[in-house]
Amino acid sequence: MPIGVLINALSVVIGGLIGLTVENRLDLDFKEKLNMIFGVCAMGMGISSVMLMKNMPAVIFSIVIGTAIGLAIHLGDRIQRGAGLMQRVASKIVKQKDTSISEEEFMTTLVTVIVLFCASGIYGSIVSGMTGDNSILIAKSVLDLFTAMIFACMLGGVVSLIAIPQVVIFLALFLCAALLYPLTTPEMIDDFKAAGGFIMLATAFRMMQVKIFPTADMIPAMVLVFPVSWSWSTFILPLVS
Repeated sequence: MPIGVLINALSVVIGGLIGLTVENRLDLDFKEKLNMIFGVCAMGMGISSVMLMKNMPAVIFSIVIGTAIGLAIHLGDRIQRGAGLMQRVASKIVKQKDTSISEEEFMTTLVTVIVLFCASGIYGSIVSGMTGDNSILIAKSVLDLFTAMIFACMLGGVVSLIAIPQVVIFLALFLCAALLYPLTTPEMIDDFKAAGGFIMLATAFRMMQVKIFPTADMIPAMVLVFPVSWSWSTFILPLVS
């Protein structure tokens, strides 16, 4: 039963709706400072995942090559176009408030939120499907609830709609995880979590507006890390040990 997936998606919906309700009661300084705290929390989650890494060269290789693939196929641009479509749909369902931020900043922030909500939960969904452990997704849900609330104050009703692609992606991963599990090793799972941790760190820097990393383009690394980690452990590591 994908309890963690459903809780996570529900937290985004509820957080977004609360944000629409209280947006005028929270001043800009409060929102910005709380958003920085969310970034620190995301950074902590990323660091804890990176520390699980078993094969550093394999993970680094996957991050670099995976990001290069994402950039080559313009994955970030495709996600941004999808974000624009979601925003247009949201504007028909919920009246969008006037915002002081530029359209470019709006879309950059929206992509950051999509990656935070969706990409950062990929390994949580797979772990949940493989082992039944929902703790990663539930911990992420706590952060997503408050993050969705604050970002809904800035971006409007589109934030709650992110739960739709989120639950589709997570359910697909949850259901496929049982088929994937027999093909993996504990080292591969830990390296996979570490790759997700790097993406969480990059997302945290985006949230705090320290540096706009191409987080959406980093997503292919989470697919690439499985075969690379296995190849490293099976073929390369025995030769260099």
